[in-house]
Amino acid sequence: MQIKELGEFGLIDRLTKEFPIVNKSTELSVGDDCAILDYTGKKTLVTKDLLLEGVHFDLTYCPLLHLGYKSAIVNFSDVYAMNGKPKQMVVGLGVSSKLCVEDLDELYAGMKIACEEHGVDLIGGDTTASLNGLTISITCIGEGEEGKIVKRSGAKDTDLICVTGDLGAAYMGLLLLEREKEVFNAGKGSDPDFAGKEYLVERQLKPRARKDIIESLERINVVPTSMMDISDGLSSELLHICKASHVGCRIYEDRIPIDYLTAQMAEEMNMNMTMAAMNGGEDYELLFTIPLSMHDTFKALTEVTLPGVPRPDIKIIGHITAENLGARMITRGGGEIDIQAQGWNSLKE
Repeated sequence: MQIKELGEFGLIDRLTKEFPIVNKSTELSVGDDCAILDYTGKKTLVTKDLLLEGVHFDLTYCPLLHLGYKSAIVNFSDVYAMNGKPKQMVVGLGVSSKLCVEDLDELYAGMKIACEEHGVDLIGGDTTASLNGLTISITCIGEGEEGKIVKRSGAKDTDLICVTGDLGAAYMGLLLLEREKEVFNAGKGSDPDFAGKEYLVERQLKPRARKDIIESLERINVVPTSMMDISDGLSSELLHICKASHVGCRIYEDRIPIDYLTAQMAEEMNMNMTMAAMNGGEDYELLFTIPLSMHDTFKALTEVTLPGVPRPDIKIIGHITAENLGARMITRGGGEIDIQAQGWNSLKE
């Protein structure tokens, strides 16, 4: 179906009719000039991410279902990185003529899956024509409790540095997808081969937003002193926290969590797996700091298994230092190297 057959409002009705309201704070959603939200006794958190075809995604290997899911998840992740909870989102689309209505159905189906997983309401947006491919702009609105919202600027000397999950897999997945695209475009007669490497592809196309970590920290009443999500690479995010908090840091190379498949793929591509983990980006894991005094409480969270409660995958990778000591990594050989921001920068690239 051609999009022009539906028109703007017909298209909006079609794409949004399957999004039920799940939050009491959503008083009015799609269908008027503005959504109406009613927050009582909560702090409002707002974030936006802009995804451009050819810059942030390639439709050659990025299915629209996955793209819709990921475009929502990267926004939810920003809210979790403030120790908040995402509640509503607004979607803006710039749509090129190469897409049909069924393509947008797929895109919104992915967004709906993400919304259902994280309890988020779609409350509005805008759609227009685009001459330069698909553009996705999402604004996410969340809520946080007074005294529990976490910024980048709260890290203190001796705080422990923690990360969730594993790092570098999303970057390896991107390199794998790009490699197979080149082989396919070269017409060498072979279909893309991802056998045994599905985890890497999934980390790139279907990242997680770590709602589970926020819930685990809340369960044991641990509020990080600083936090952010790892979208541009661990090195860049560490330096953001150090700059905002006026501190230095020491992390240990042998403590950086790297999946076996990531290490294997890095070796296959003649890359250093640590550099992939430090600079790759798009992991959407959480980087946060906690006071040293909470070490024992935190250890209980990560080492004790409770009935019916999965143990969160959190690793302590270093500690915060005084600002004059700089930001450095202790290598496996015992040496020290400066941490440099080498993560992805769309404006620079």
